[in-house]
Amino acid sequence: MDSGMLGCKPSSTPMDSTLRLRNDASGYLDDPLPYRRLVGRLVYLTNTRPDIVFATQQLSQFMSKPTKAHHAAAMHVLRYLKGCPGTGLFFPRIYHTHVSSFSDADWATCVDSRRSITGYCFFIGSSLISWKTKKQTTVSRSSSEAEYRALASATCELQWIIYLLKDLHIFPSQISLLYCDNNSALHIAANPVFHERTKHLDIDCHIVREKSQEGLMKLLPVPSANQLADIFTKALPPHSFKLNLSKLQLHNIFAPPACWGLIEKPYHSGLNTT
Repeated sequence: MDSGMLGCKPSSTPMDSTLRLRNDASGYLDDPLPYRRLVGRLVYLTNTRPDIVFATQQLSQFMSKPTKAHHAAAMHVLRYLKGCPGTGLFFPRIYHTHVSSFSDADWATCVDSRRSITGYCFFIGSSLISWKTKKQTTVSRSSSEAEYRALASATCELQWIIYLLKDLHIFPSQISLLYCDNNSALHIAANPVFHERTKHLDIDCHIVREKSQEGLMKLLPVPSANQLADIFTKALPPHSFKLNLSKLQLHNIFAPPACWGLIEKPYHSGLNTT
């Protein structure tokens, strides 16, 4: 309310897919406190709104010296929220505890540092339970390297989820599946021989390969068009964003529950796991 956006025109996405935010030496806000306060609230909201995670992650990088362009991008997120205040996670009754996950990376996303963005999401059945968007700590020299670092992060998260479920005496009904849309990253995980170009990935390679061989998860390819973690690594155009959103089981609580069954079922629920 204190942002003065109650009468704004709603937006169909939280961030313009063509926008690239960067540190700018001009256009600094006279008072950065309102921007910081707004971004802090958005960060809190991401606990239940994974649809704004990427946009919020991008905005949170400029807390020290936000500019007018950053403020405009934050207002764009508010316009999106104005159009879908009732959107949230839906947890249907399930009769199995199968864990599936998607790992993705957007190579050299940051225009200031050229670091890549890691994104992943985890499901129990068709229910989204964990998600993350984070800039990688090092610069990747190839898209395969960026994807593999994301795969390693997702593997660590999967191991933690399995440990948590076991503490609750909940045991997955079958081996967990980890989908990746980069074949080179999958080949690195399956190849026991390190080449010169992949030696610097030694630690990440070891953890992914080790957990795969231990039977923690099964690595599978997925077409880029069906990569559910895409929404956590980049700003998508309206059509792709809405399609991805429905597959993440995000629904509008103000819509009749009967309509939820008309939404396309999550892609991962129909994948062949053999």
